[in-house]
Amino acid sequence: MKKVNNIYVAALIAGCAALLAGCCNSPDLSKGYVEAKYSDNEIRLYANPLAYEVLKVGKVVVGKTEIGLILDGKKVGPSAQFEKVSSCKLSGSVDTPVYKKESVDLSGCETFADFGEFAVRLVARKDGVAYRFETKAAATIDFEDSPITIPTMDARVWLNRTNRFGCEETVPEFCNASKMHTDGGRMIYLPFVYSANGAVVAVTESNVIDYPIWNFRNVTKKDGTLKLDAIYEGYPKKTQRYGGWGEKKLDAGGRWVRIEAHEKYLVKADGPKNLPWRTFILANTPAELCESDIVFALAEPQDKDADFSWVKPGKVAWDWWNGFDNQGDSGCNTKTYKRFIDFAAKTGVEYVIFDEGWSAALNIWQYSKSVDVPGLIKYANEKGVGIILWMAWAQVYGEEEKVASYFAKLGAKGFKVDFMDRGDAEMASFLEKFAAACAKHKMVVDYHGVYRPVGLHRKYPNILNYEGIHGLEQMKWGEKGKDMAYNDVACFFLRMSAGPMDYTPGAMLNYKIGSYKKSYVRPGSVGTRVRQMALLALYEAPLQMLCDSPTHYEKNMECFTFMSKIPVVWDDTIGLDGTPETFVAAARKAKDGSWYAAGMTNKEAREYALDTSFLGRGEWKAEIFRDAPESSDKPEAYIHEIITVKAGDKLSFKMASGGGFVVRFAK
Repeated sequence: MKKVNNIYVAALIAGCAALLAGCCNSPDLSKGYVEAKYSDNEIRLYANPLAYEVLKVGKVVVGKTEIGLILDGKKVGPSAQFEKVSSCKLSGSVDTPVYKKESVDLSGCETFADFGEFAVRLVARKDGVAYRFETKAAATIDFEDSPITIPTMDARVWLNRTNRFGCEETVPEFCNASKMHTDGGRMIYLPFVYSANGAVVAVTESNVIDYPIWNFRNVTKKDGTLKLDAIYEGYPKKTQRYGGWGEKKLDAGGRWVRIEAHEKYLVKADGPKNLPWRTFILANTPAELCESDIVFALAEPQDKDADFSWVKPGKVAWDWWNGFDNQGDSGCNTKTYKRFIDFAAKTGVEYVIFDEGWSAALNIWQYSKSVDVPGLIKYANEKGVGIILWMAWAQVYGEEEKVASYFAKLGAKGFKVDFMDRGDAEMASFLEKFAAACAKHKMVVDYHGVYRPVGLHRKYPNILNYEGIHGLEQMKWGEKGKDMAYNDVACFFLRMSAGPMDYTPGAMLNYKIGSYKKSYVRPGSVGTRVRQMALLALYEAPLQMLCDSPTHYEKNMECFTFMSKIPVVWDDTIGLDGTPETFVAAARKAKDGSWYAAGMTNKEAREYALDTSFLGRGEWKAEIFRDAPESSDKPEAYIHEIITVKAGDKLSFKMASGGGFVVRFAK
């Protein structure tokens, strides 16, 4: 991995003065608003009262909405007046070796509006717009009033709701704006997506540093529009550690550190503070959402002297989902783990995870008597396989440096941290603090049991993945009442708009729609075998967990061999077609010049013609896995073929119920 060049990024973080001195201009205030506009995208800011509005191709896609802050008990915003305004052009690009593209374009327009005791910064880019508040001095930030207005009641809305801040693992819902309602105490979490006035909008956020995440709750309908009020988790006042699922309270260790009482404020800032970017991805079609870079582009960059060339993305042989393989001496033990390590070494899988069970009773400082952790780590390293250790975040909390240092010296390569399930400022601080400690000791991180990505992986590329998704792990305790075929499609457009996601695909036990029954020790997937294969090319995941067992993969090596070679980082990403409710098709360019194209459908069988115009000139060898004619009833059936194509040729696929396709194109 090359060191990232950040020389042109400072303008986005610190304002125009740092690099663009002399290029700023004063906007015309006679219009009653200031704006940042780039390409077809525009965000406007009004004063007295303070409000914002978003347009695409001149049409309103986020209605005029009043915003403000409460600082030290005082409301600011309702009567705010422009004191000084300047605008700048942004340019440059940044290399992104652990990402869905080779580089990210930073071009755009930025407008800075000074209101005296606070400021608002606007950014417009080709893929969307954003705004953020900036405070000028130390202050208690009691609340940020940051609602959103959907401008038309016939907008189609796709969203997720949760009962708990930071717990983001539900199946997406969909309806017209006219049918939306306040759902008790359940919150809408990000990203959520809607289509209005000819555009598609994905609402998310970027650069959440020592600050709570942005959620919505109340729904207000007025004058043909729909307003969603923002809600944040207050700063912790009293916390309590809890152990296992019996909710036993603990003085130390445990699985969770839950908030039992909140302060009346969000965070106390000890100096000037940039609040997170309120971000709106703007696209012409839902398929384009996967191409957006705005969350990454607006996030804080790496420190200029940071070196992340040691970071190694890759795939992981996972133990917990498949019940530790259950071959021979089944369960979590030394013999089982040697089997996983040998399988990974033989097949080129970069990592093996030790999930829950390698330590004794959630105590990472005491190993299970059944697992020779130091010996296994040494054994794996000798075979070129890295070990990633699972731990509940309560085991790490307050000992970030100690944990990273100790296990790095032991030879482990990273951590999977689970059960955060919070959305407050302290949690945001922990995510950064532990990532920094791991970076210091050259350890990678997978944040499981956590909220969606908010750009932190730009500053810390050793954060390879995040959960925040209703993933395949859910199949262990049942699919009843949940449409996983729809869920998988919708998550491509919603959750993945924020960044990489730890869905954990690759099941080899595949079940017909409606026939699956939960199994904790022998779980499977809903839909076809090819769908599981397609997920590895469709879903962004620099650390991609292969959920099934060595035993099942060894019985299906034709599929596994193809899956194991699908890259986890890319040089380009193109959304081809689809909607959150129906199907998806996308293409990605690998670093060796090959291309992968993949698609999947909901529970409806579907025909799709793949246009290969994204390929370069010349002939290409297309290795294809597609559903067989009988796959709707026999989902493990598939067709594997190799043909020759030229750019622009159309390949026809008949996707079965819950089916898909995946193709590798090589010169």
